[in-house]
Amino acid sequence: MEIELNNKTTDGPFNDSDNENLIKVRAIISCPSGDYEKKFRNQFPRKDLELMVVAFKIFDFMTCTKCGELLSLRLEFEI
Repeated sequence: MEIELNNKTTDGPFNDSDNENLIKVRAIISCPSGDYEKKFRNQFPRKDLELMVVAFKIFDFMTCTKCGELLSLRLEFEI
């Protein structure tokens, strides 16, 4: 997934037909103690939905480097 802050591309907008077949996802990773928060975003074609599932499994075991708690993952979808 791309870090939202570094996603400054000069590419033009997607074609409407391509855009209809994409699932846009924003993932917000945060520490329950409130010390850490990062936002990532990505888009997946509907036909390759399993790629999105694999990408989310990466977050299952991430822990905070400061307190050792499991990080929370919040997803926002634009379908």
